[in-house]
Parts: sequence; C-alpha cells; structure tokens
Amino acid sequence: MSDFHYQKEADGIAVISWDVAGARINTMTRESLRELASHFDSAFSDGKVRGVVLTSAKKDFSGGMALDTFHQIRGQEPTEEADALFAHIMEFHQIIRRIEWAGRELKSGRSGKPVIAALPGTAVGIGYEIPLACHRIIAAKNPKARIGLPEIKVGLFPAAGGTARLIRRLGIEGAAPLMLKGTLLSPEKALAANLIDAVAEPDELIEKAKEWALGAEPEDIVKPWDRKGYRMPGGTPYSSKGYLSFMGACAMVSGNTSGVYPAVNAMMSAIYEGAQVPFDTALKVEARWFSKLLMEASSLNMLQTLFLDTKALEKGARRPATIKKSELKKIGVVGAGMMGSGIALVSAQAGLEVVLIDQDLNAASRGKGKIEKLLAAQVKRRRVAESETRHILERIKPSQEYETLSGADFVIEAVYENPALKGEVLARIDRSVDCMIASNTSTLPISDLAKSCQTPSTFLGVHFFSPVDRMRLVEIIRGKETDDAAVALAIDFVSRIQKTPIVVNDARFFYANRCVIPYLNEGIRMVGEGVRPPLIENVARQCGMPVGPLQLVDETSIELAVSIAKATKSALGADYGHNDADEVIFKLASLGRLGRKSKAGFFEYSETGHRLRLWHGLGVYFPEATPQPNAEKVRNRLLMIQALEAVRALEEGVLTDVREGNVGAILGWGFAPWSGGPFGWLDGLIANQSVLSLCDDLSRQFGERFVAPKLLVDKATRREKFSVH
Repeated sequence: MSDFHYQKEADGIAVISWDVAGARINTMTRESLRELASHFDSAFSDGKVRGVVLTSAKKDFSGGMALDTFHQIRGQEPTEEADALFAHIMEFHQIIRRIEWAGRELKSGRSGKPVIAALPGTAVGIGYEIPLACHRIIAAKNPKARIGLPEIKVGLFPAAGGTARLIRRLGIEGAAPLMLKGTLLSPEKALAANLIDAVAEPDELIEKAKEWALGAEPEDIVKPWDRKGYRMPGGTPYSSKGYLSFMGACAMVSGNTSGVYPAVNAMMSAIYEGAQVPFDTALKVEARWFSKLLMEASSLNMLQTLFLDTKALEKGARRPATIKKSELKKIGVVGAGMMGSGIALVSAQAGLEVVLIDQDLNAASRGKGKIEKLLAAQVKRRRVAESETRHILERIKPSQEYETLSGADFVIEAVYENPALKGEVLARIDRSVDCMIASNTSTLPISDLAKSCQTPSTFLGVHFFSPVDRMRLVEIIRGKETDDAAVALAIDFVSRIQKTPIVVNDARFFYANRCVIPYLNEGIRMVGEGVRPPLIENVARQCGMPVGPLQLVDETSIELAVSIAKATKSALGADYGHNDADEVIFKLASLGRLGRKSKAGFFEYSETGHRLRLWHGLGVYFPEATPQPNAEKVRNRLLMIQALEAVRALEEGVLTDVREGNVGAILGWGFAPWSGGPFGWLDGLIANQSVLSLCDDLSRQFGERFVAPKLLVDKATRREKFSVH
C-alpha cells in the first residue's frame, strides 16, 4: 500500500501527497522514504515536469519518524549493529540529498527542478528535515500547527540532515537552542525565526506553492551551502563570533542537563565537527554520532520509555480487550477547586460536555472563573486560539444540583483529601447517576472509598497530577472490586483528553506517591544528618531529577508532608517505625515554615513568593556534619530509594507492567529521564553486576530501606533485565 500519491498536473507541476493509510498523522519508515525517492526520481526524469510540490493529504504534514524503525536493526553483534545503523542512516541522507539536488548535475550543467514543501499543519522531526532539503518551505496559517525538531525530548537528535542543515540555515546561535530544547513553533513564529520561507491561507497553500515553483530562477534551486564561497551565518566554531556562540550553547547545555543526557552531548559534537567540514562530510559526521548514540543503553531506554512504551499505553496497551470502546459525551466533575477545575478544562477542550458541581453555585462559578484564567494563559502562550475559548467555556456548566449529573457517562469526584468528606460526596453522586464513578485522590485507598457506593465494581480512582492542564500522566487505580468495564472506561476517558494512562492496583499511596515520598524523605533525612542542603539539591538535579527533594517539599507544602506523616503513622500504628525525616519537617512546621505557600520553608522567598535561596537556619537547627559525603553517595541514595520502592510495588502486584513503572515515573514525578525510568536504571546496574553490592553498601550505612527486595535479587542473580525490548 502506497504512503505517497503522485499526480502530474496540467501546469507541469508534480504534486506528491503524503497520506499514510489508516494513520491519524504521517510517519516515515525506511520503505516509505524509498517510495518517496522513486516519485521524486520520476519527476526529475520527466521532461514535462517543471517543478515539484511536496505536501500532505492530511491536516498535518508529518509527526516524524516511526522510531521503531531503528529497533529492527537491534540484536546483531555490536560492531555489525553499529555498521548497520550507520548504513541505514546514510541511506536516508543519500535519498534526501537527491531531493535537494533535484536532478541538477554539476558536470553537465543541467539545471535542477524547483522543489517546494507545502505544509498544511504540523511538521516535526524528519517531517521538517525533508522540507529543509527542499528549495522553499511554505506553511498554512494554522494556529494548531507546530514546526521544529523535538527529537531531543525522546533521547535522540535530528539526524536526517536536520543538524547539518539547520546550523547552515540559521547559524549555531540560532539553531542550537531550537534543537537543544526541542522547541516547536507556530507557522508565524517559524517564519519569524527563519525556519520556513512563507505562510499562506490554508485554501491557497498549494496554489501559492505552485506559483513559486513555476516562477523559480536557477539560483533559487541551489541551497546556500552548495554555493561556491558559502559562509555559515555567525561563523564556524573557530571564528571569533562563532566561538562565542558555540561556547554559549555549551554553557546552556551544561546548565540545563549537567552532562547526563547522551543525546545532547552527541548533538553538540555533531554540530561542532560538522560545522568545520564540507556539507556532505557533515552528513557523515551526523550519521556517525547518531549511530554511536543509538548504541548507548540510556539512549535506547529513553527512546523505549518516552516514545514506544508511552505511545503503546496511550493507544490502550493496558485496556481490557474484551470491552467495547466507550463513546463519552458528557462527564461530571464534583469539586471546583484547583484539581476539579483542571479536570473540567481538559475535558471540555476534548469536546466533552462538563457539569462542574460544588457546594453552591457561587463556588462552582468561581471554579469556572479559574478555568477562564487558565485558558487566558494558554492563549497568551499560544497553546489555544482565542476563538476556541468561547466554545470550550460553553461546554462547562457550573451547578450545585447533583441532579444535573443525569445522563453523564462518567463522574469524577475531586473534593478535598478528607475521607469523610469524599465518602459523603461519593454517596450523593451514587444516588444521582447510573454510570461509572471515580475519585481523584493521590493517597486515599480506593477500596475504602468504594464502600460509599452501592456498586463498588463501577468505582475506581483517577489520580491526576498538578497542574492538570500541563501534566500528561493519569494514574488509574483499580480497587479490590473494580471490574474491567470501569478500567476500560477510565482509559477511554484519559485517551480522549490526550493524556497517558497507567493502571495500578489499590494500595496506600498507589504507585507514584509511593515512590516519590521516599525520595523526599531521603533528602530531608540528609538535612537531619547534617548533609549540606545545596549538595542535596544540586546532586538531585545533576542526576536528572527536575527539582531537588527540598524544593519539591516546599512546592507541595511542608504542612501536607506533616499531614501525610501523621495519617500514615495513625494507619500503620506500630508498623510505622522511626522516620528521621519526621523530626526535620515537624521542626520546620513548628517554626511556621510550611513551604512556598507560607513564603518560608527549606527555602527563603520574596514577598511575591519568588524562591530566593536555601534558608540559612537549616545549618543552625541541623549542623553540618564533617566530613560531607561525596556527590556519588548522595546520588545513589536519591535514585536507589525511588527505584527500590518501584521494585517493591511490582513485587507486591501494585504495579503489574514494567512499562507503566518507567513511563509513570518519568511523566509523573520526573525520575531521571535519561535512564528510561527506575527499571531502566536498575537494568544498567544489573548489566554491570553492581546493583546488589550497591544495595548492600547503602543498607549497611543507612538502614533496611536499602535492602534489595527478593525480586531484584532474583533478577540480578540471573542477570535478567526488568525491561523487555
């Protein structure tokens, strides 16, 4: 089946339309690129063809490469595998280079044919790299479209010529930040940044493209880097200006990544080396660094977790297969606070009718007011068109009457984390509807809350992360009596609102909080031991965590940490044991330092709540120890305490799929993305036979919490990985 359609029109323009059958968005494979090459060869060899327009029959141009393409090469001997990867990538380069040359020949002097990319919507990854090789890029005015090279976000870098071409188009200063951050721009911003050459009204896109192709001059179809005397904008790394740009980019990389992301290092090497050699040599440099990157275990782990596993979960890999897909139209959200308002917003944005209920109409209306502010912020960031906000808000109906939930397909309770209050609200919902019910809770056992409903089998938990409109993960919690139909409906809902679901079984703190709380406690314990707070925070960021444990406690509030500690101690009784972290947070709470909301916690804050510096009083109440631990010791404690809890969750059946463990950890609380998740990190330690000795060393020094669970011991003894790919 063809992925591209070729049509030669009466005006002499050949239009090649990308349209992968049965796919929502076009993605590139090795076979489809070869097909594209054959169409271009036909156009270039046809004397009646005057130019070529490359476009898409879908609303978007392309979502990039089908990344499982690279996994097809895996499994050979390392040297053979590296050679195969290099040959694979160079084939891509050679095909795209043929498009760029467009039939032009230097020796014969035969001129090429103009090639223009006409982008109706989003064009990312190789979906932008191929247009970069065209002689002109025109994009439709489409507020939802995004253009750029986001590969770095899944542990890769642009390697279909994107690195070599973009630095030659924009210069190092202009190109490096876009690639290092994976920034995606709207068509208008892409034009301003010189990523594209023109924008057009959607209904005029193809005609404008043809018009340019028919009027193109010979010099228009020679790329700047193929012209004699070409000089890179801003200079190469060893020129006076280029040196400053490159060093600035390196400083930005070091500050943002701490050197733990191999894709960033590989890309900077490809930029540095590729900028100093002729273009075709730069393509080989790019291919060699990309091949080397794909041989890195951490890069493959990132690719597996952040792309392949995430996409599989989003497509319903954990959805009960025997249950018919739900067609949701109306949902209810009870509780119009921060979380409830966020859930209502993302649901309305997905086209669902939403009834937003609170204790009175004023409270519900205030919740809708929060939504209006969130939408205004999204408009300002150009994440949503202003013209859409009215339609979104019209779908949200504030109410105080539970009867307005009638006809809902799904109702989510999102009131304050108080078991008695939640129980009362759930009972009222249960009396008012005949549909699945969920509680948005981060800690309370679902099986206990289910007792408020007459049919526990239709009840489950949905744990959204804050802020709801920006966090991708939703943790679906199956209670002891929850049936498959409820789980399937919840997954359908999460899919509808374009978030990533993981399904876990009921247990205190579920999966995400079960793992992140020990991370927070470990950082707090170190403060109590006299480890310098800056060392704790900096090492946490240097090993890939988005924020240090002390900052995260401040953000979520020390008052909440105290509340959780008291509730857990009450529930577990004698099994709770001694927790050194409690002494630290109870002391700060007694001093009125309750975190960012009180403008005082582990950190000091300005009057406006801006974080300033770590509080000097920590050293007074918890004097610094001598000697201080080295960074590696702190790093191992912070990562291992999370990874071991993930293993225990898997061992106890709370977590039932390693993919969900890795995806949930990275998307939920930001576990070192470079590692591919806690199980990916442990797999690396298992491979080099160091995991058990590391656990033994940590448990001897710091206690039983670092003792390796039996499942980990068994895996390490057999040298068997958790992840299968």
